[in-house]
Amino acid sequence: MFGLLGLMLLASVPIYIALAGPSLVAIVLKDIPPLVFAQRLFGGIDKFSLMAIPFFILAANIMGKGGMSRRIIALSNILVGRFYGGTAAGSVLACMLFGALSGSAPATVVAIGGITYPMLLENSYGKKFSMGIVTSAACIAILIPPSITMIVYAATTGTSVGSLFMAGIGPGLLLGAIFIAYAVWYARKNNIRSTFQVAPGQVWIALKDSSWAIGVPVIIIGGIYSGVFTPTESATVAAVYAMLVGLFIYKELSWKELYEVCVSSALTTAQIMFLVAAASVLSWILTVNQTQLLLQQLIQPFISTPWAVLVIMNIMLIIAGMFMDAVPFVLLLAPLFVPIANSINLDLVLLGIIMTFNGAIGMFSPPFGLNIFVGMATFKEPFGKIARAVVPFLVLSLVALIIVTYVPEISLWIPSIVYGK
Repeated sequence: MFGLLGLMLLASVPIYIALAGPSLVAIVLKDIPPLVFAQRLFGGIDKFSLMAIPFFILAANIMGKGGMSRRIIALSNILVGRFYGGTAAGSVLACMLFGALSGSAPATVVAIGGITYPMLLENSYGKKFSMGIVTSAACIAILIPPSITMIVYAATTGTSVGSLFMAGIGPGLLLGAIFIAYAVWYARKNNIRSTFQVAPGQVWIALKDSSWAIGVPVIIIGGIYSGVFTPTESATVAAVYAMLVGLFIYKELSWKELYEVCVSSALTTAQIMFLVAAASVLSWILTVNQTQLLLQQLIQPFISTPWAVLVIMNIMLIIAGMFMDAVPFVLLLAPLFVPIANSINLDLVLLGIIMTFNGAIGMFSPPFGLNIFVGMATFKEPFGKIARAVVPFLVLSLVALIIVTYVPEISLWIPSIVYGK
């Protein structure tokens, strides 16, 4: 099965076929009724928490069309643009803020990179650094809630979506802070002084103009925190709110564009649901064949030293993240890692954050980092140049991953306050 899966991935077969194909072959060879394949496909997406995905996708697309991303970038530049490394730090901050709106790393590359990349070049940061920081910082979008990857992990493992959302705030802020610190160091080292000027009262004007956009994460986190609505319901609230703001407040979204956004969101949702369905069949086959027990036996000698188990898990996750996107990555590996996490008393919320963090790193890791491919279209540069540009940020992300892995309070402190555990 893994051999066939690997061959299909190398042959650039659509990933949902690469996941479902080996499963179907295994079912036929084991004389299991083919009807089981269809049942497992449907069972994989018949989960209430997955209802959040289409609405978060819709909300993100509406925000991009409705002028919210442009206002977020303007606010970020006004807040930090006048300091050393301010334009680069503003790009990271814009990625973090837009990530809190969209939850999509590729969408963040397009929405933020298309505007900040020319600004970075204009301020003498150079192509390599400019491409690297935007392509890398966009991955923070799947760490800071809302996060589609976290929703998929929750649906796969039965973990609380709300707890995962709250747990992602700390790691997302940590990674953003590390990137900003590197941007400031780079600017000082290369004597890149900001030419950005802020007029009196401009901060207040930018805050006022972008307040409706900033309202999205406030509503999502505040609503979940206060118990007004569930994480799944928050996706619907976010989509309706974004639509109302784009149509009637900012008035940058026409009814025709809204229709086009709905169609585009439906297509994206279908792609993700195909992935979820196909991966659920593969996960079921692996479970039936007790693959997780084989994995446990391989790690058994290290069970008495949990830190070593975490090293092995992270290495496996980093390698897997280099070859597949975050969603199939989580769908495939989460069922295998949960028993291992239980054996070393690792909190499943923390496991979800570790897997999501690795998935975020995989988004801009060669050879198949999706952000790099999106960046090729956004920056009009070849794959090799962007891949080399992200190397320093990969190193910084690995440092952040180590900190998050071995300092669990960064992830679990906020959920412990909100949910009392």
